[in-house]
Amino acid sequence: MTGSTTTVVQALNRQYLLDYPSEAIEQFEAMEPAQAGEYLAHQSIPLILTIFKRLTPDIASSIFNQLPNSIIQKLLVESNPVEMVTLLGQMKEEERERYLSLVDSSIKNDFKAMAAYPDDSAGRLMDTRFHVFRENMEVRQCLRRLRTLKYKSTRTIFLVNSENQLSSRVNMQDLALAEPLTLLSELAFPIRTVVNPTDSREEVVSKLEEFKLSNLPVVDVSGRLIGVVGYDALVKAAEEEATLDIQTMFGVSKDERALSKPGFSIRKRLPWLHINLLTAFLAAGVVGLFEGTIAKFTALAVLLPVVAGQSGNAGAQALAVTMRGLALKEISVRQWATVALKEAAVGLVNGVAIALTTAVGVYFWSHSLGLASIIAISMVLSMVIAGIAGASVPIVLTRIGQDPATASSIILTTVTDVAGFLSFLGIATLLSKFL
Repeated sequence: MTGSTTTVVQALNRQYLLDYPSEAIEQFEAMEPAQAGEYLAHQSIPLILTIFKRLTPDIASSIFNQLPNSIIQKLLVESNPVEMVTLLGQMKEEERERYLSLVDSSIKNDFKAMAAYPDDSAGRLMDTRFHVFRENMEVRQCLRRLRTLKYKSTRTIFLVNSENQLSSRVNMQDLALAEPLTLLSELAFPIRTVVNPTDSREEVVSKLEEFKLSNLPVVDVSGRLIGVVGYDALVKAAEEEATLDIQTMFGVSKDERALSKPGFSIRKRLPWLHINLLTAFLAAGVVGLFEGTIAKFTALAVLLPVVAGQSGNAGAQALAVTMRGLALKEISVRQWATVALKEAAVGLVNGVAIALTTAVGVYFWSHSLGLASIIAISMVLSMVIAGIAGASVPIVLTRIGQDPATASSIILTTVTDVAGFLSFLGIATLLSKFL
């Protein structure tokens, strides 16, 4: 009977979490971490992930530390890496390593890649260990919590809304002088400016000089606070920025810049130009396979650039979106299948639309229903392949440790040219009797 009663209580609790998430989060944030961890250990993994998504990162991290290793392993495997990275960033390095050792190397490397921001970016300058507070919290509650923190806030505390999006800030002096029952929202000032983690050091220094800040919040694409660039880091960034031009003149930077030495630029670019030449020969070889068909139906040669050009544009669009997602940490390499399927669907719909327009134009030009049908079919096929390639190439290059910004366009151009030529000429060969 006792076991049955426990099951019913757990079910009721779970329903409360699902029906009243905001009230439940307030309860969790008021609990001791050990108590909250013990309660969550009996809930389903999807429900735990939902709760962690709503908790502020510092409190979520404290509760995360109280969970059994078996639960933590499942959370890391099933979580969205983009959201979990912010939580892991609240921990010391040895704690992060200990938890990541619970999962296989591919997932571990995925998390590390998501947490690794480019050199000279705001992500490298920010401190990921920070505390945030709710807008509806009273001053007395805030002060009580501040006294228990392991690492102290500076002159400003940041406030977030129910979606953990950065909303405003409170000066510590105003907090200390306020009445205990005053809400933090009554003391709050607007956020003057923010940066994204991939913003350059130049952007950080520019914001420092323009707004005279003591700290600078760093937010992700959803507006959630993921770190704070403190005063010391801001000053250091300004000092390094002042010497950047001198460093560039002597070519000591690891990556090519606008003012890098010509020899440095040549060494960085020439290997890829050779690779591009080889891929061009590959595309030309595909056309050569259908030399007989082209000689027989010369209209195919006229229309080849149309198919290749449209597939190239479709691939470039998918590539741009995926590259941006990787750069801004919106996606991880573990989400390859989801991104590729989405781009395949986009390529299919756009391909059908473009194919219909193209078929009408080709029909009026050639008065050949067969030629119009062939180019329409090949257009759809090549644009679907281009979409998948545009999503896959940068993710694969990132997975194998290569810079997708350098190599993606060359590889994608090859894939789209080959796909366009092969689909158009191949289908034309198979359906030549209709030409």
